[in-house]
Amino acid sequence: MVRLLLSLKAELENVTNLVPASDDFEYFFQVKCTSCQEVHPKFVGINRLEEHEVSGGKANTAHFVWRCSYCKRESSAKFEGKSPTIPYSADANSQFAPFLTIECRGLEFIGFDPTRGVWKCAGIESGTAFLEVDLSEGEWVDYDERYTMSSQYD
Repeated sequence: MVRLLLSLKAELENVTNLVPASDDFEYFFQVKCTSCQEVHPKFVGINRLEEHEVSGGKANTAHFVWRCSYCKRESSAKFEGKSPTIPYSADANSQFAPFLTIECRGLEFIGFDPTRGVWKCAGIESGTAFLEVDLSEGEWVDYDERYTMSSQYD
């Protein structure tokens, strides 16, 4: 078993506490089998609300179960219940900061795609809630009317 600590790095301007907008947020990862080193050709989705049975275990479940198409080995991943998502704050701006921890068995996540799904954050000075941050184009820009400043993520 490997515990993967996903760290994020972003450039925030006038906003802080970047996190997924809901509990059913779908995280997209590129996955590699640790047995044969085969990399899945597409990014795969995993979220905290879906659980799947792991074969061969006594009522074991995981948030993601995958069978490698090359070696046929089953692998799984599970979010650590004790470790919630840690908001990316403006204090960590342009630096890597811990975001979430996932327990991996037989697989390794080698890439993360933050551009899928909806995020949320808040204005640093005003506390204005930005509840629909869309990163699908790699950046996001909005205007904080209370603070009369632009806010952005790169």
